[in-house]
Amino acid sequence: MAEIRDLDDLLARYGRSSEGAIAKEQSLIGEHYRSLIEASPFCALATIGPEGLDCTPRGDAPGFVRVIDETTLEMPDRKGNNRLDSLRNIVANPFVALLFLIPGRNETMRVNGQAVIIDDPEAREAHAVDGKTPTTVIRVHVDTAYFQCGKAMMRSNLWAPERWAEISNLPTTGEMSASFRDGVDAAEYDANAERHLRDTMY
Repeated sequence: MAEIRDLDDLLARYGRSSEGAIAKEQSLIGEHYRSLIEASPFCALATIGPEGLDCTPRGDAPGFVRVIDETTLEMPDRKGNNRLDSLRNIVANPFVALLFLIPGRNETMRVNGQAVIIDDPEAREAHAVDGKTPTTVIRVHVDTAYFQCGKAMMRSNLWAPERWAEISNLPTTGEMSASFRDGVDAAEYDANAERHLRDTMY
């Protein structure tokens, strides 16, 4: 097995990027990129901190990540388990990456930038749902933005239910929780899980 640790060695295997792959990387959120972000109900947020990398799912109604202007995005930090993995990392290191998915669309949208956590009443109110505001808002200054071609989605058939793997034999959240927490009744946990999630959504 040959480990590739030299950049020249890596580039020798792959060659140069196409002109289009370079040109699509922009420092501003233009009209087209804005439309993709505002249509997305889901993104993955990647952060880096003292203990390494973290990547967390973020989702809500399309447009939950607000395009404030050509260089600024805002994302609500909804109720969670208070691990605060992403927020802890942002406090230590502002660099973040976002990957937006749009159901039914093979292309994804990527944004790299620098984030800050804000507790601003106006910003929080802008992200209110059913009168409930997020505790904080993540504001991202955009460094680069570009769309990703649809090959990964086409290979994975992510939007094709008939090609999905069978999930009925996968462990439930209750079974997983019971495996590392004493006193957890897996069946009871699973019976209440969906109601608990819905009641604490915002």
